[in-house]
Amino acid sequence: MTAAQAESPYAWARLAAAVALTTLGGSGMYAISVALPRVQAEFGVARGDASLPYTLTMIGFGVGGILMGRLADRFGVMVPVMIGAASLGLGFVAAGMSQSLWQLNAVHLLLIGLLGTSATFAPLVADTSLWFTRRRGIAVAICASGNYLAGAIWPQVLQHSFEAVGWRQTFVAVGVFCVAAMLPLALVLRRRPPRIDSSAPALAASRLQDSGLSPRALQLLMMISGVACCVAMSMPQVHIVAYSADLGYGTARGAEMMSIMLGAGIASRLASGWISDRIGGVRTLLLGAVLQGIALLMFLPSDALVSLYVVSALFGLFQGGIVPSYAIIVREYFTPREAGARFGAVIMATLFGMALGGWMSGALFDLTGSYRAAFLNGIAWNLVTVSVALFLLRRSRLAVA
Repeated sequence: MTAAQAESPYAWARLAAAVALTTLGGSGMYAISVALPRVQAEFGVARGDASLPYTLTMIGFGVGGILMGRLADRFGVMVPVMIGAASLGLGFVAAGMSQSLWQLNAVHLLLIGLLGTSATFAPLVADTSLWFTRRRGIAVAICASGNYLAGAIWPQVLQHSFEAVGWRQTFVAVGVFCVAAMLPLALVLRRRPPRIDSSAPALAASRLQDSGLSPRALQLLMMISGVACCVAMSMPQVHIVAYSADLGYGTARGAEMMSIMLGAGIASRLASGWISDRIGGVRTLLLGAVLQGIALLMFLPSDALVSLYVVSALFGLFQGGIVPSYAIIVREYFTPREAGARFGAVIMATLFGMALGGWMSGALFDLTGSYRAAFLNGIAWNLVTVSVALFLLRRSRLAVA
């Protein structure tokens, strides 16, 4: 492989396959959110307990991101993607046949989260960053947009199917479909990435040294930021369907709000990729965190149907660039051969944040009887991400000075 293959037609075709795989794999994140009211009713549990399958999916997704990232660094990204396709399909079938909440929890933790969905995000985003140079930001954003495209498509498909045949039958059908569609797409990724930009390791080391931070310290800061931003992000994403039902608008309206939110997130991620190519990853992270905090504040007075649709769209439009910015920061400060594992660790932190925030929001609802405290909790966590981004930006400015 040569540098000429960077940003080649094959690289763009590979990116298209990665987007499709991320969209298919994202079903593991969103299915249980749409099914949450039905799971709660069927098993007769509290809202917090019914949120546990989502929480465990995110934990598995997070831990699996490191495992799958290391596999991709060593064997190429096709290997973890094929493992993920088989595990995701088996997980959906097993979830549809679960007879108790603990079985549903175990399936979401191990098959859907740890071995399934985890293989279709961090490894693919990190791999994409290795195939592009000048357009790395936009390419990474396009790949990461598959996750939000999944959020725009799957809730509507699942909601209609739940109403037509039930959530259990739908889960089984989704599992079969994912295996059939994902395995052929994985074969497109069989080539290993080219060795491009031989100066990249030295440049990354220089940036890291200039910041005055050790690799471990920078990794830790990014992981703290990842947890915090996604505790905030999880409140609307995980609970908007249940929130809509509680307000009397029904689960179908909530599923539409989720689709609008995540559809707007696609535009946000693409815009953030363009922005990060011009201002860098840290500034893009700061911009996204500030805008996410504004959107969360806007949810507090919004309980009318039209305003919820509008704020859901704005939330997606404001915060979609946060997670892709971490991939750019990784490529700016760490060597390419570490990309999969480093970004996988950050994604683990973001998904722990989603898991924690999903559970905390349900628990706060059970405690207070409303979601107001959950929104305030998200705003407080979001301030941590803003603080980390400001700290990193200050360090970089001191280095330049």
